Amino acid sequence: MRKIFARIGIVWLMAAAPAIAQEAPPAGDAPPHDTHGGANFRMIRVEAGYAGDDGGVWNWDVDGWTGGDSERLWLRSEGEIKDGVLDYAEAQAFYGWNVHPFWDVLIGIRQDFEPDGETWLAAGVTGLAPYFFEAEVTAFLSLEGDAALRFEQSFDLLITQRLIAEPHAELNFHAQDMPGRGIGAGFSDVEASLQLRYELTRKFAPYVEISWERDLGETAGLTRAAGGDVEETTTSFGLRFWF
Repeated sequence: MRKIFARIGIVWLMAAAPAIAQEAPPAGDAPPHDTHGGANFRMIRVEAGYAGDDGGVWNWDVDGWTGGDSERLWLRSEGEIKDGVLDYAEAQAFYGWNVHPFWDVLIGIRQDFEPDGETWLAAGVTGLAPYFFEAEVTAFLSLEGDAALRFEQSFDLLITQRLIAEPHAELNFHAQDMPGRGIGAGFSDVEASLQLRYELTRKFAPYVEISWERDLGETAGLTRAAGGDVEETTTSFGLRFWF
């Protein structure tokens, strides 16, 4: 049943993209903020990639918003399909308030579909740190009482006007053990990636991405006990496009 709801959620997000999105900012720019009080901006970014390791892995990452300079609705989704089976999927919805020209405070909800269905309350901040680093810090509290933190940071390095390198890092922290999901208390995992994309237009770019992931601390111990690998490096190819 969770797989059915997951597929419905994914289809809904993809189908809703054109309706909630209108214009994308140029590469390397922060999302525009309305300084006149009346305009309404919409944007959605979609990444869809494929890695040929372990029988083939499809992955997606969706990040979109609609609103003006002071309030916005944010929608996010990410996940992957391994060997034709949905392995990981989550969706997030936030209401955000602009508290600084480059910073928004978000409050909302996160729904995990796989590997286990779980609902989380969520709150965080997102924006541009000094030197144009895009930063996100989000806290989660599940309906079961589990707490987690997610830190993300990335930036665009323009090699040419069309060729762009984007380093990205993500670190996850869990306050409690979650043995059913193979997660231990403390810093649970880290991911670092480098994406190289070529913008055929401002809104359409093929890319190649190298990603390194590693389990940490107690989570690494649980992974080893289950016979899994605590470290993985993958190379994927895909498309990034904006609406």
